[in-house]
Amino acid sequence: MIPLKDVIPTRTWPAVTYALIALNVAVFLLQSTLGPEALENFIQQYGLVPARFSVASMFTSMFVHGGLGHVGGNLLYLWIFGDNIEDRLGHGRFLVFYLATGIVAALSQTWMDPASTIPMVGASGAIAGVMGGYFVLYPHSRVLTLFPFPVMLFEVPAVFFLGLWFVVQFLNGVGSLAAAAGDIPGGVAFWAHVMGFVAGFVLVRVMQRPERAKVEWWGN
Repeated sequence: MIPLKDVIPTRTWPAVTYALIALNVAVFLLQSTLGPEALENFIQQYGLVPARFSVASMFTSMFVHGGLGHVGGNLLYLWIFGDNIEDRLGHGRFLVFYLATGIVAALSQTWMDPASTIPMVGASGAIAGVMGGYFVLYPHSRVLTLFPFPVMLFEVPAVFFLGLWFVVQFLNGVGSLAAAAGDIPGGVAFWAHVMGFVAGFVLVRVMQRPERAKVEWWGN
């Protein structure tokens, strides 16, 4: 299932969401100018390698991606769900929320596999946090979704779409533990997705601005 757009309008311009999208695109365009060796060095330097964890790489890794499909998929989800969360939290709180859930995701993946030498890159953990927040604030929203085989468009309840996504990530995370036990290297940080979602689920309750949940705010 590929989400295309939700049906909840926003009242404020999602400046932070678009700025984050632009920054991720800019970094990816920079990566695309590098040759294979320089790109590998770039990912090693700015990605988060659990075996040589650093606070700086915990932040920089959120803006580095492994390919066009990786960055495109992440930014599609951020575009769909981020504007509504920013609308309810406000610009400053949303930026803090985004970075905080990304940090939780990175720390969780590091804790699950601290000896890994595979760089962890991408905004997936922070965007999973945005999705966790959306699950709390807009459970009755609907998401226009594309089913590729056969090609069909449906409006799917957000609680179903996001709940299914979370279950898939959790099951894959459990599977990655079994693979690690068998010394099979993994390539996707599923636990970053899981814990980013959980962090968003929890933090949005603390950080939301209650007055923006009122009917008067939306003008309905």
